[in-house]
Amino acid sequence: MEKNKAILHLDLDTFFVSVERKLHPELNNRPVLVGGLGDRGVVAACSYETRRYGVHSGMAMKVARQLCPAATIIKGETTTYSKYSNEVTEIIQNKVPAFEKASIDEFYADLTGMDRFFGTYQFATELRKEIIRESGLPISFGLSRNKVVSKIATGEAKPNNQILIESGGERSFLAPLSVRKIPMIGAKTFQTLLGLGVREIKTIQEMPVEMMESVLGKNGRIIWKRAHGIDEVPIIPFHERKSISAERTFHRDTIDMVQLNATLTAMTESLAYQLRRGDKLTSNISVKIRYSDFNTYTKQASIPYTSADHILIPKIEELFRQLYNRRLLIRLVGVKFGGLVGGHYQINLFDDSEEMLDLYNSIDRIRNRFGENSVMRASTIGGTSIGGRQNSFDGAPPMLYAHRQN
Repeated sequence: MEKNKAILHLDLDTFFVSVERKLHPELNNRPVLVGGLGDRGVVAACSYETRRYGVHSGMAMKVARQLCPAATIIKGETTTYSKYSNEVTEIIQNKVPAFEKASIDEFYADLTGMDRFFGTYQFATELRKEIIRESGLPISFGLSRNKVVSKIATGEAKPNNQILIESGGERSFLAPLSVRKIPMIGAKTFQTLLGLGVREIKTIQEMPVEMMESVLGKNGRIIWKRAHGIDEVPIIPFHERKSISAERTFHRDTIDMVQLNATLTAMTESLAYQLRRGDKLTSNISVKIRYSDFNTYTKQASIPYTSADHILIPKIEELFRQLYNRRLLIRLVGVKFGGLVGGHYQINLFDDSEEMLDLYNSIDRIRNRFGENSVMRASTIGGTSIGGRQNSFDGAPPMLYAHRQN
């Protein structure tokens, strides 16, 4: 690893909550939850005030409300959050030579070599101040020789603070921390490590790598290296999406075929519009079903490249008919388009009429101007779409409600 490598990790603190507080200052210092409002809603973000009650991201909203009944609950707005994320992205983009947007609220930047002109820590400090000043949002950062240590450092810096881990100080910084702080250690791996008496990263540092491998396989070696502050994953400046998908969990498990077909049609129609909007074509489609007993099944098919609703919808319906064979109540359905390549809808002129092409162009122009849901099929009434103004292929990562607890 290059000794003078400098990798910055930036994370907007409780991003969705912070945006809501910027727009509604009366929410400051009050417990706030952002997420789904229904019985099956999930907490997308929670303020620090709610965490003392045991609330965390990814928790069922119903449980969060019970734990913190005084919390203000907000559904949230994807378009608004994307706007503020893009503002911060633009500030970073104009200041650093190379950066990676890991999610809507998380960034990495390679500052290697910038210490020849001015200190990288001073530069990162000024960048953070500018983001706070221009966006009005709190943000924290960690700076070290690699992505993993910087990300862990950011978690330790929060809320709204910063940490520098000097080269050579990675092991001592990590040693007293819980092993849960290491990225890729989830609940199952944590329980396995607890069974070995491993709670702090220091214990992993004292173990031979072979022991970690014998217990956790190849992941054991990766975790062992991360515990020692070793990580060689590079900054990835550009990320080309290879798939696009949508899922919907029903408020009540259902076998209402009208509702199921309407939802599948609405999701397919919306995803197809996103393909055309991004000049993309799909060659692989799949349908996902989760039954009321939580067993999940998927079925996929290869198709000629297309982005046309009238081709995709019948194929999705056919896959669903092939897949749905248990006659149990359904909890969730999903649609996914994979094998994406750049290309225009014109490819379908080989088997479509010019009138059909004109129809799609006209519909898409209306949607681009007035919103995705301004034109809908009658058959989608009663279904649920993924409608929104966000472009899935504008270079930004997909909108994720990350189930993080830091």
